[in-house]
Amino acid sequence: MAQAVNERQAAALLAQSDRILILCHQKPDGDTLGSGFALLHALTAMGKTARIACPDGFPPRYCFLYPGFVPEKQPDFTPSCIVAVDVADLQLLGAWAGSLAGRVDLCIDHHPSNTGYAARLLLDAKAAATVEIINRVLGELGTPVDYRIAVCIYTGLATDTGCFRYSNTTSASHLLAARMMEYGIDSYRINKLMFETKSPARMELERMVMDTLEYHENRRIAFIAMTLDAIKKTGVPEEDMEGIAAIPRQIEGVDAAVTFQQKGPERWRVSMRSSQYVDSSAVCARLGGGGHARAAGCTLEGTLEAAKARVLGVLRGFMGAQDSPQAEGSQGGKDLVV
Repeated sequence: MAQAVNERQAAALLAQSDRILILCHQKPDGDTLGSGFALLHALTAMGKTARIACPDGFPPRYCFLYPGFVPEKQPDFTPSCIVAVDVADLQLLGAWAGSLAGRVDLCIDHHPSNTGYAARLLLDAKAAATVEIINRVLGELGTPVDYRIAVCIYTGLATDTGCFRYSNTTSASHLLAARMMEYGIDSYRINKLMFETKSPARMELERMVMDTLEYHENRRIAFIAMTLDAIKKTGVPEEDMEGIAAIPRQIEGVDAAVTFQQKGPERWRVSMRSSQYVDSSAVCARLGGGGHARAAGCTLEGTLEAAKARVLGVLRGFMGAQDSPQAEGSQGGKDLVV
């Protein structure tokens, strides 16, 4: 089990290391990439030899985080310290998981479901995003924030808070975002790219996915499915699917939105988004996965109908324990979309 460390101890480890490898999780989002590149920029500014890696590569939509960055031109070295950022489980390193088992020196994360696979773990489950923790580590390192780092930190915050709409958003999140904006970053452009820009292929995939929408438990549960056939027909790459899981959660009265993404003939990646009345992390943990209270996931084997039945069975147990205003006949509620 990992040794719990604080920001000062994490910074001390980085300060005494000269060759640092930074790892981001597969299917990278703005938080893991923002955390990774903020740390990369800071470490190289300190004169450290550092490189960053992601099992799925670096999506073009996030290229504004790393202008001029060419993965193949990074320094080649044997790392003296391996750091994983926003990686809750070793399996989120994909095909690299086996070779990295027992080799990750430090994990910086905000997922309460973190499995403690690293030698040291800096965990703050109350942080809205891992970039919040990274910012504190940089403070302990004495590394000044510059424009590039500010872009990375703001992007991670905006991504994991749903542009500051999700219930994990805190006053600290807003204050940190405001501080980053003082460095002259273009927050409008970042949010436009993250939340208001979709390719025609992505829109067609959303149309096909919404055709699969079905409700359960008096419309408190919404299921959608994203099949391999739909993905093939639209040609949408994996990195352009981010955010689809949140769409059915926007439906009035829905407390639990579940997306079933086909990963093989009988293999489904389940992504769950919920209101405050359902603990997504607890539901997915029962199914062998994990995540946050409002956003979690797991992987299930079998047919789509069998996967739906398993999720529905677990959800019914959790939802029966605590009713929402919708279930009681209210015309709404104060729950936030996450």
